[in-house]
Amino acid sequence: MKDNFSSQSPAYAKFRPIYPQELYDFLKGKLAETERAWDCGTGNGQVAGELAKFFEEVQATDISKQQLENAVKQPNINYSLQPAEKTNFPDNYFDLITVAQAIHWFNFKDFYKEVNRVLKPNGIIAVIGYSLFKSNPETDEVILKFHKDIIGSYWDEERRYLDEKYKTIPFPFQEVETPHFKQEFQWTFNHLVGYLKTWSAVKHYEKANNQNPVDLIENDLKAAFGSGNKVVFPVLFRLGILS
Repeated sequence: MKDNFSSQSPAYAKFRPIYPQELYDFLKGKLAETERAWDCGTGNGQVAGELAKFFEEVQATDISKQQLENAVKQPNINYSLQPAEKTNFPDNYFDLITVAQAIHWFNFKDFYKEVNRVLKPNGIIAVIGYSLFKSNPETDEVILKFHKDIIGSYWDEERRYLDEKYKTIPFPFQEVETPHFKQEFQWTFNHLVGYLKTWSAVKHYEKANNQNPVDLIENDLKAAFGSGNKVVFPVLFRLGILS
């Protein structure tokens, strides 16, 4: 599994968007038990922190020590440095497994083998993410050009699963129909720039060219976005039951 985010863990925790409360409410309503959950590829622990509000125990794993050091702290969350595909958890242990904005980096075959081992019968797996945000038309034009033309060749191949809205990932479970969710924010221009600088392709471009590509669009982006504006993230959400 690639680790594209250790070098920017504090920024990741500060600028990455959260998921809507309605998603967690829907998820909670589908659970038979709320004893133990595993948040896999937890990153800064934002999902683990929400699960901790209604689970007795949350296990949260990542391959990035730096991400875990910047993660949300709660007494019922236990963080550990483990890959998604091979953990030290007991068999049939979890009522819920969540993967937020991370599954496209996993080895699907090995990860799903681990899911089948540690998830309880009739347990739930939730795959969550978000695709490219929208703002006003002028901002969208700048961002789309940036995403495609300036840093397009620097995206990892796995990024396509997000562009395809997770519809093309393998998902060998009894799938549950889910509502469409979105998350809206009122962001300052500085927050938008901070978020863009957490993109993996931005880091790849910067490493290759010794220049942050966000600087190349800053003036055009400021003119389009202003000092603050609305951003809307379409939420990706697939839910499956281990039958």
